[in-house]
Amino acid sequence: MNDTVRNDGPPIASPADSFPITPRNRVRRKPDRGRFDKATVYDIMDGAMVAHIAYVIDGQPYCTPTGFWREGDRLYWHGSTASRMIRAQAKGLPVCVTATHLDAIVLARSGFHHSVNYRSVMAYGTTRLVDDPAEKAAALDGFVDRFFPGRSREIRKATEQEAKATTFIAMEMVEASGKIRATHVADDEADYALPVWAARIPVAQILGDADPCPRQLPGIPVPPSMQIYRPGRRLDEVLQEAARMGYAAE
Repeated sequence: MNDTVRNDGPPIASPADSFPITPRNRVRRKPDRGRFDKATVYDIMDGAMVAHIAYVIDGQPYCTPTGFWREGDRLYWHGSTASRMIRAQAKGLPVCVTATHLDAIVLARSGFHHSVNYRSVMAYGTTRLVDDPAEKAAALDGFVDRFFPGRSREIRKATEQEAKATTFIAMEMVEASGKIRATHVADDEADYALPVWAARIPVAQILGDADPCPRQLPGIPVPPSMQIYRPGRRLDEVLQEAARMGYAAE
């Protein structure tokens, strides 16, 4: 593959259900692994609870891991009103948001061809403060319901002080691209004759048994919002299912 795709020129026309391919989001290394259709980008992002947000303050780059969620092409995340990241992003800041899933370790017959299988997204946009009261109120419940559909109706509502101490940031995904590696060992042809063990080892986050709070009141059943969080399930698949349930309820 050509690894030197030029980083200039106008955006490439894309279907309505895809993100435009631009100099900023074009996949240059292994371009055949690039994904620009929204269905794939959404699927990768919906399977994650944590994203890394890269930004620059006064010339110093930062990259902060934080909980996030998606509604259409809009991303939300939250933080303390005292957070340096939140204070800077509230003013409107260009950022790059990434989410990654590690799917397998690939052991080859040479160090050069050792690799990992993964699904990742890089999304670009400019942040804004969620200062509309109705949007912030929806975000307070949305952050919970995104991962645990309907749980906001099962728990205590946020107090005025809790809401005041929480700030939400939103970002429209102006450009985004996914990248996926989902292959087996790919050695140089001559190396297949070497007496070296090679393999692909799957990797996944698997849910375990819930460990109830020691101060749980007796007789409280598992609520409906947690029914999909069954032991043995893959976390990314549960999160994707939760996202579909949430959007179907809208």
